Amino acid sequence: MGQRIHFVVDPQGWCCMGLIIFIWLYNTIFIPKVILFPHYEEGNISVVAVLCYYFCSLFCIASLFRASVADPGKLPENPKIPITEREYWELCNKCNMMRPKRSHHCSRCGHCVRRMDHHCPWINNCVGEDNHWLFLQLCFYTQILSSYTLILDFCHYYYFLPLKKENWDVFVFRHELALLRISAFMGLIILGGISRLFYTQLMGIFTDTTSIEKMSNCCEDISRPRKPWQQTFSEVFGTRWKILWFIPFRRRQPLRVPYHFANHV
Repeated sequence: MGQRIHFVVDPQGWCCMGLIIFIWLYNTIFIPKVILFPHYEEGNISVVAVLCYYFCSLFCIASLFRASVADPGKLPENPKIPITEREYWELCNKCNMMRPKRSHHCSRCGHCVRRMDHHCPWINNCVGEDNHWLFLQLCFYTQILSSYTLILDFCHYYYFLPLKKENWDVFVFRHELALLRISAFMGLIILGGISRLFYTQLMGIFTDTTSIEKMSNCCEDISRPRKPWQQTFSEVFGTRWKILWFIPFRRRQPLRVPYHFANHV
């Protein structure tokens, strides 16, 4: 479960994801070229700072690609319903298929997704039971990378010693100020948007409520925790080992919990 490749044919999603990849490439290429490598060569920063930036960049792009191609929890055409859980299944009025409660039909993808949170155009995929953990990692590492980039932009002008050697014949140094201003602008926009989204996602896990459930029950009390936060996070990430919650390269093994919950809608 959760290991199948899922590819959504959506030009709008491709454009959104292409923009995210462009921003990632821009900062991954120009920040080391303009800031990290020159200051490392002159002894202003250590190799640890360079490696940390590349590790954050690697984890960010890995979680992006995995979240975009991972199966979010698409239901098969003829699902096998356990006899003991039949009362917790329902009929979808859009695709006329049986689905476990807390599943929802994605009109953009054209199928039902188990415990669907929302459809995200920035990863061109639904966020559901099987890839929610990757989406959370993407939000987390994007915040880390954006914050790191903004700190480097600030330190380059206001903290680090001026560079002694600069090759002004190279494009990146002749347009250094413009490149770093663009980097800082993109970093601020991404950090602001992702921080709000990440906070919303965390609150949803703490309360064991998806974004769709929040919108459909806006007048009900959905802020009361139904489960311990360790349990809800373990179910999302598929493991109780907290250190593994931060690793995007592993294979998720979902915890054996029933489809129904105390707060199903």
